[in-house]
Amino acid sequence: MQKGPIGVFDSGYGGLTVMQEIVKKLPQYDYVYLGDNARAPYGTRSFETVYRYTLECVEWFFKQGCPLVILACNTASAKALRTIQQNDLPKLNAANRVLGVIRPTAEIIGKYSKTKKVGVLATTGTVLSESYKIEINKFYPDVNVYQQACPMLVPLIENNEHEGKGADYFVKEYVDALKNQSAGIDTVLLGCTHYPLLANKIQQQLNGNVQLLSQGEIVADSLADYLHRHPEIEERLAKQEQKQFFTTDSADDFNRHARLFYGAEIQAAHIELAH
Repeated sequence: MQKGPIGVFDSGYGGLTVMQEIVKKLPQYDYVYLGDNARAPYGTRSFETVYRYTLECVEWFFKQGCPLVILACNTASAKALRTIQQNDLPKLNAANRVLGVIRPTAEIIGKYSKTKKVGVLATTGTVLSESYKIEINKFYPDVNVYQQACPMLVPLIENNEHEGKGADYFVKEYVDALKNQSAGIDTVLLGCTHYPLLANKIQQQLNGNVQLLSQGEIVADSLADYLHRHPEIEERLAKQEQKQFFTTDSADDFNRHARLFYGAEIQAAHIELAH
């Protein structure tokens, strides 16, 4: 049997925060990361565009021999995952799997909230998709979900301005707007994989008793459980502890930024996606 790596996809760098946690939890597997930096950010693009871009990247992963692809991107998970799973996977390779980051989070978030009021900070695209509301209410019908779009946070982070006063200003604006939706929010989810880099600033703007959740550990735990429950996928995964990184934009730029998200130096290669 031909064994292959786990594919981890993001529109840019944010998915590296998820991959870091997955590798920490499951170090034995091989991984391939692709950042579609040339076309990032996805958060402001239409459903059709995000679907088309994401599908192209999933097809690329399958060509690299990945039996399993994680969309470590909330926007791609919100706007493209379901269509790819239902319409494209049966035609591309029915034995392969594509998973997202929204469902694993939705499955457990209700356990954290005592007030049954949960806040989500996310990109405009993720908020407009209503994916978190829909998924969380499937598992916890009694939980109220309040969403706040944060369009300036990803550009600030990707331009290395997340430590500056501009970030302070916008974090306060978005957190205040979320808090104004309901006084009782006791759990806030960072619904974008970039946002852990602003976790300290966001926590400072929240009340001390509000829990802030990042997705990396949640997704890593969920993936470990998934592989335990699906040995037919697990046995198709290569276990050489090898990691490769690719970007559709400048590899030098990617390497410079990636350490911020991944916590270690990496060497990425540039690829062109066939259109």
